[in-house]
Amino acid sequence: MSQLEVIMENCSVHPKVLSLFSGCGGLDLGFHMAGYETVWANDINEWAVSTFKRNFGDVITKDNIEDIDPKTDKSIPACDLILGGFPCQDFSIIWKQPGLNGNRGNLYKNYLRFIEARQPRAFVAENVKGLLTANNGKAIRQIISDFSNIGDGYMVKVQLYNFAEYGVPQFRERVLIVGIRLDQEFNFIHPAPTHGPNGTKPYFTAGEALAGAENVKYNNEHLNITEKTRKMLELIPEGGNFTDIPKDHPLYVKGMISHVYRRINRNEPAKTIIAAGGGGTWGYHFPEPRPLTNRERARLQSFPDDFIFDGSVTEVRRQIGNAA
Repeated sequence: MSQLEVIMENCSVHPKVLSLFSGCGGLDLGFHMAGYETVWANDINEWAVSTFKRNFGDVITKDNIEDIDPKTDKSIPACDLILGGFPCQDFSIIWKQPGLNGNRGNLYKNYLRFIEARQPRAFVAENVKGLLTANNGKAIRQIISDFSNIGDGYMVKVQLYNFAEYGVPQFRERVLIVGIRLDQEFNFIHPAPTHGPNGTKPYFTAGEALAGAENVKYNNEHLNITEKTRKMLELIPEGGNFTDIPKDHPLYVKGMISHVYRRINRNEPAKTIIAAGGGGTWGYHFPEPRPLTNRERARLQSFPDDFIFDGSVTEVRRQIGNAA
């Protein structure tokens, strides 16, 4: 997002950010590292809010965003930039993809309310790949139209990113929607890949990312697994999943999504880390026949080792998987 620095050049030393649907702060972290300052944030999940406070300070509120009025709430500071990953479940290709017709699909309108009330110089919204095809493409067209026509208008540009092409040790496809207020007179261009076959550097691999992870003190608990699961994993090669178990084997399972019993390939980025689910969806180490620890999952999401997560193992898994 270095181009955003151009339109922020007349801001204070640290451009001010409002963060919506913040989760544990995965999206904020990247901007924080680039010199931005989150001055107000919001999420409804107790443990995500606790993690955000631990790592960014007491600038986040735990509240239902639908109950907040950005026009009248005097506790919300002025800002230069609004960030947000509005809930993605209704757009995800893993689920039934109801899109704007789902219970959570229209939560993006709360993002619109904040932009309309605060008129930031720019905004960045993140969502899953399924946003592009939800409702036969009507969802993304409606969202672009709505964002474009806020206030005096925004130039809105949408692009599907595979984060492995930008140095993340994970094949993770996400849609980024960038809006620039028209009076900024700045033509934002989505950056070209830096890694992999379309970049100038090799992929950052899962093996490289996990090197030394066992020495990190926090969020590194090993899960207890059954002997049956351990034996299943021993049947699955590096980079494989449940489909590698022979069909005539007593431990063969069927009818599952590709995430199930997926083992990392140390020589390439990991497959997508997901936030929840049972039935072998934790993501699995190689060569050790075990689930990845949350610290290992955090490494694959590019969180630094001093970023500490609050909550149970399951809650931490959710925070990591939901991060941008």
